[in-house]
Amino acid sequence: MELKDLLGGKGANLAEMMSVLKLPVPHGFTITTDACRDYMHSGWPKSLDKEIALHVKSLEKKMRRGLGDATDPLLVSVRSGAKFSMPGMMDTVLNLGLNDKSVKGLAASTNNERFAYDSYRRFISMYGRIVLGIDGEKFEHALDAAKAKCNAKTDADIPADALKDLCEQFKTTVAVETGKPFPQDPAKQLRGAVEAVFRSWNG
Repeated sequence: MELKDLLGGKGANLAEMMSVLKLPVPHGFTITTDACRDYMHSGWPKSLDKEIALHVKSLEKKMRRGLGDATDPLLVSVRSGAKFSMPGMMDTVLNLGLNDKSVKGLAASTNNERFAYDSYRRFISMYGRIVLGIDGEKFEHALDAAKAKCNAKTDADIPADALKDLCEQFKTTVAVETGKPFPQDPAKQLRGAVEAVFRSWNG
């Protein structure tokens, strides 16, 4: 906990639970507040891409899965965490690592196509809203229309085929709103999410 300045509250707590209390915390790594300060001072730190890639490789080895793997993908969450609670900092991005290929791997490895495409549509909308700054209403309207079309009372009632269509609609929304296709490369997805945390520091 004495490293709160460097690791932020969440990072320090996770390290404490794992190293001191020996709790079964899921594997991960923390990007330090020093990296964020460097970013605010002079932009993306030159060594950060290499460091992140190194730690992702270590994480993949521990989890025995690959980020973006087409057969059995590793999915990660990206969370912000300062020393003190800071309202305005970035929300959590879940299911990072999903793309058009890895979603099929997730469907196969879980034997649940509906779950895989529901996870993917959530990730696209979350990433679009939190990282790319797209108005969440754009995704909500499409979701409401999909529910109405298949007479679904709740999100859980939307069938797999409708969720597949929704993923395509969400990707189109991203392309229209940003002028770029939804990022399929997990490394680019990860960098985008990390940069969004850095940008939200002054939020």
